[in-house]
Parts: sequence; structure tokens; C-alpha cells
Amino acid sequence: MLSIHARQVLAKAVLPILILLAVGLVLLGLVRRPAVDGVRLMATDFMAPAYHGLVWPQERVKVWLMDLRGATDLAKENARLRDENRALRHWYDVAVALAAENGRLKKSLHWIPETVPQYVTGRVTRDDGGPYSRAVLLDVGSGHDVRIGDVALDAAGLLGRVTEVGPHTVRVLMINDDASRIPVTLGSSHRDAIMAGDDTASPRLIFYPQDHHPVEGERVETRGQSTMPAGLPVGTVHYSAPNRPVVVPDADLDRLDIVRVFDYGDDDSQAPDAPGRVRVKKLPQNPLTGPLPFSWLPNLPDMPGRGGQ
Repeated sequence: MLSIHARQVLAKAVLPILILLAVGLVLLGLVRRPAVDGVRLMATDFMAPAYHGLVWPQERVKVWLMDLRGATDLAKENARLRDENRALRHWYDVAVALAAENGRLKKSLHWIPETVPQYVTGRVTRDDGGPYSRAVLLDVGSGHDVRIGDVALDAAGLLGRVTEVGPHTVRVLMINDDASRIPVTLGSSHRDAIMAGDDTASPRLIFYPQDHHPVEGERVETRGQSTMPAGLPVGTVHYSAPNRPVVVPDADLDRLDIVRVFDYGDDDSQAPDAPGRVRVKKLPQNPLTGPLPFSWLPNLPDMPGRGGQ
């Protein structure tokens, strides 16, 4: 047993000894760094099981708390799922009834269903040439039946129209190119307009009725012209500046990968002649000078209800 005086001296010497030991370890680490790192790693490996033993109870407590919280919320989740299932069942019955009613109406009206358009799928490649600044090349393979004017769409909406056709690739003019002009219909007001590309991400809306300006956020769809049918999704209206409505496309024009090209056919239908309408003959063409003067036209018959000159 140490005397009281010896224990007092030892207690006073502990702090200086620990300080000297710490300084010595720091100096040793600076002088013999590889050796110190090796010892530290050995100590860490030796203490790893102890660390794992300390962490394991904490992880198990977290798992038990999550299970307990899930058990307490189970009744609420079951009630919510039952209500959702009941609502879905109601709308399923409504959809079945509407489908049956729609089928009966189509049958009574002798409804002729629309033909399903043919399409080919291609992968987008780089377009380093060509007359357009906003165009892409599609690799559609050999033996395709793509024609100029066919409509290109991705999974979200309209991309553009085919302008050039090759043996293996086709060029698609994008809707935001400066040369693109597409008739569209505004979803809320059902008014017509022209979507004009301007080499930006959002094409402009022009030639819309001045008494019915486009509404922010309303849907924009194709109006239908030639090989482009009506109702194709294009995007939504947004005002980039006052009195400057633009269309935010549904399609991601900057990151294109897989594109489908649809053949909706040619619109060769002609309206029947109205009563009393006189069909005007085309001007004779001269291969050098173009249309001939009006003196070459034959005498047209008088229109009904009007006296001859």
C-alpha cells in the first residue's frame, strides 16, 4: 500500500505524464508515420467486433420501432385501401356501363371506326447537314414505306414531319424549326391558330383570334391538315412575355432516342359542288412564259339567275 504522501505525488504527476505521452505520440507519428498507421489499423481491426457489438442493439431497436410504427398505422392503411377499392369498383362499373352504351350508339348510328395508321420506329442519329437547323435523322432500316409528310411522334407528343426520305434514314423537321408552320387548335376555347417555330425550345402561337387570346396552361392539339390528323397532342400554352403566347411541347425535343413515324394517308377528299357553282378551268400553261393571258380562256356559261353580258 502506498502512503498518503506517495499517492498525492502520483496524482499530481499523472497529468504531466499524460501530456508528455501525448506529445511523444504526436512526434512519433510525424517521424515514424508508416509504423504508427500500421499500429492504428491493427487496433482498429482488433476493436471492430466491439464496435459492431455496440451498434447491433441500436440497429435492432430501430427495426423494432419501425415495425411498431407500422403496426399502429395498419388499421388506418386498411381503412384507406378499403375506401379506395370501393371508389375504384364504382368507377369500374361506370366505365363498363359507358362502354356498353357507347357500343349500342355506334351500332345504331352505323359507326365506321377509324383505320389504325401504319408506323415505323427508328432511332435518332446526328444530323450534321441539311437545310434545317432543327431537324433529326431517323435510322428506320431498309424496306420502309415512309413518305414525305408523315408525322413523327415520341411517347409524349408531336415532334414534326418527314421532309426527306432515303434508303435507310429519313429527316424529320422539328416543330420548333424556323421553317415549321402547323395549324393547331386551342383546347379550352376551341379556337384555331398557327404554331410557328422560331429555333427556340418553345414555338410561338400566331394568327389566333384577337378577341379570344390563348389561355395560360390550356392544351394545344393539331387541327388536322393533309396527312396530319386532328387531335394529336402538341403541348400547353405559356406566356413567355406579355402578348407573346408560346407552346411548351409535350415531347422532349432536346433528348430524343426512339421515334415513331405514322402514315395517316393523304387527304384527297374534295367537297361536292354547291348548286349554281361554276367550275373554273385552269389557265393554259406555256412552257416558257407560264400562264397564258385571259384572252385565251373560252367563254364561260352564264351563272343561273344572272343575265348575260
